[in-house]
Amino acid sequence: MALDKFLKDYACKDNIWDEMCDANRIRKQYEGVFSTLSGLDNEILIQKHKFAGELFMNQGITFTVYNDNEGIERIFPFDIIPRIITGKEWDEIERGIAQRLTALNRFLKDIYNEQQILKDGIIPPELIASCPHYTREVFGIKVPYDIYVHISGIDLIRGSDGKFYVLEDNMRTPSGVSYMLENREVTKRIFPDMLMSNNVRRVSNYPVLLHEILLELANTQVSNPRVVLLTPGIYNSAYYEHTFLARQMGIDLAEGRDLLVDNHKVYMKTTQGLEQVHVIYRRIDDEYLDPLVFKNSSVLGVPGLINAYRKGNVAIVNAIGNGVADDKAVYAYVPDMIKYYLNEEPILQNVPTYQLSDPDAMAYVFENIDHMVVKSTNQSGGYGMVMGNKVSETEWERAKADIIHNPRNYIAQPIIQLSTVPCFINGKIQPRHVDLRPYALCGPQGVKLVPGGLTRVALTEGSLVVNSSQGGGSKDTWIVDETVTEQTIDPTNT
Repeated sequence: MALDKFLKDYACKDNIWDEMCDANRIRKQYEGVFSTLSGLDNEILIQKHKFAGELFMNQGITFTVYNDNEGIERIFPFDIIPRIITGKEWDEIERGIAQRLTALNRFLKDIYNEQQILKDGIIPPELIASCPHYTREVFGIKVPYDIYVHISGIDLIRGSDGKFYVLEDNMRTPSGVSYMLENREVTKRIFPDMLMSNNVRRVSNYPVLLHEILLELANTQVSNPRVVLLTPGIYNSAYYEHTFLARQMGIDLAEGRDLLVDNHKVYMKTTQGLEQVHVIYRRIDDEYLDPLVFKNSSVLGVPGLINAYRKGNVAIVNAIGNGVADDKAVYAYVPDMIKYYLNEEPILQNVPTYQLSDPDAMAYVFENIDHMVVKSTNQSGGYGMVMGNKVSETEWERAKADIIHNPRNYIAQPIIQLSTVPCFINGKIQPRHVDLRPYALCGPQGVKLVPGGLTRVALTEGSLVVNSSQGGGSKDTWIVDETVTEQTIDPTNT
């Protein structure tokens, strides 16, 4: 079946921005892909879809779902049709994220030292004091180059106006970059000529850029610094990514039991004896890093690590205490941070956010819950979220009681109809909602983004929840420059 025979059933909705179609026209950036796919039989697309799944399975590209009774290991569902963003759009995203990260790094430095932003009344002090991820144990610690956020995954959505908005900031241990890289490799296998013919910008240098930044963070007097990736182990949901990145960067993958601290220095146990570690790329949450300072029951961390960190004998990536910048209640103040620290207007806007600790905001949200999504301020992965247009009366009454009991722990945002992109599902091309997680790296030379990111897809028709833990999938993300003219779709052409 030729592509145009079932593309006529591709249902673009008037109130949703579709990234491939504008009314009955193909957007410029999709024209080359549309032309290639038009020449393929439907059975060939089905075979390519099946082959992509086999590649993911054979390479062990999986994630873990802890609450799934059918088993914890799953492949990350992959859609074969790429999501395409223009170079012009990407340039604005790049500038906006660099601006945002510059302000957030200054905020983290400030909040763990002088706290001037609190003294000047820009952010309420009680908001920071009540944040469970504000880590007083690291107050006053100096970090290399004043960089706290080295690796970030800032989630963006596209609204019905076609503009990108920041949905949330991920500043602790953002995951998913391995899927971005593997998605590109799978696309190369199933569409070997399409990438080159569309002049897609490459993402494969991400591990090289990350490794360079990690090396730069080591003490300048060390000629050959040792960098390790600290993982919780094989049962962690992102363990595949830990092994993938360590292998790509050529660094050691370590668990807490592989490291020890002696005389305020960190060492790794090797077959040649103890060797000093200068930089730790940790994929362990703060509270498990050092049982002498945080959870004393933790067997994942390294006793004495915080003292070595405080002495400046080891750099930790990302910095400890970044969770205060991840708090969804603090998120609402990032535009104010940008104005305060940089004296600039935000390039990328936040989604409007209601602090439910404000009685007026709570009353408004309760009255308009059908149009709202309520989120827990310190949960991720789609957990702790109430979609007001789908919640049952019983579930909402239970959620309301939780909110009233502890309003600081909740924010609300209007339900935004995320943009849609074409997906190949059940032998048909259908629109599905997506978000975008670009990965930015902050080092002594500034902020760098690889041109792409992880596009997450809500595979269920009509769903706005894209998280893999909630049944979402992903697709390759292309950044291309517009060089072609628009093509009209004739829905009567069969």
